[in-house]
Amino acid sequence: MNAVPLSWYLILSAILFSLGVAGFLFRRNIITVFMSIELMLNAVNLAFIAFAYQLQQVDGHIFALFVMVVAAAEAAVGLAIILTVFKNRTTLHIDEVSSLRN
Repeated sequence: MNAVPLSWYLILSAILFSLGVAGFLFRRNIITVFMSIELMLNAVNLAFIAFAYQLQQVDGHIFALFVMVVAAAEAAVGLAIILTVFKNRTTLHIDEVSSLRN
């Protein structure tokens, strides 16, 4: 059987990470920025898993597990903050939510 080369996984990871950075920099909706951060974290996980598989080591899997735990915590806290901002400001546009004061 022919395995998929490591470079293909790394190229896919770089593309996903670049899309996440572009979404983070150019979009003005809080939800879109939040999803872009999650996309960047998943791109890093893909690279960790690809290297772990290539090198036959378990370290990449452990790092990916830690990244998933951080992403889950970030999702819980981030969504709570987003809901609070929307309840107080009735908008999710970043430019209109530039200050935390009322």
